[in-house]
Amino acid sequence: MSDYEKILARAAKLCSTAERCRADVHDKLLKWGLSETEAEKAIGYLEENNFLDEERFARYFVKDKFRINKWGRIKIGYGLRQKAIPQQKIDDAIAKIDSDEYRAMLDQLLSKKQRNVGSVKDPANKAKLLRFAAQRGFTSEESYAALDRLEKSGKS
Repeated sequence: MSDYEKILARAAKLCSTAERCRADVHDKLLKWGLSETEAEKAIGYLEENNFLDEERFARYFVKDKFRINKWGRIKIGYGLRQKAIPQQKIDDAIAKIDSDEYRAMLDQLLSKKQRNVGSVKDPANKAKLLRFAAQRGFTSEESYAALDRLEKSGKS
């Protein structure tokens, strides 16, 4: 078995353990000693044999970052762009986030944070909550709406 075949088998094993993106696998192959041409050939093989699929990677990335890390659409999009995923695939994957679940998660995040910060009626506290939501990747429009719902619920 040649070095190329060994590295290809290693890459196939890597891709079968978890979803990977093309850029990460490409970097790994170069690190493992393949030339640029061999790395592209290996990636072609991995894609043809369904070890590597950027659409599938994007779907799982969105699902994990939303449900586990509680990221908003903006931060998820940045994360996928850093992985060199094409914009159309990013848009398609992000569009699959359920709007009601998204809104509920933002409400829950802000409600939990508000307990540590204080009343939403205080402008300084409201600003802290807005910054927190922005860091998590939510738009200011979504954040203001969530804070209004929080204030109306009487939990502020």
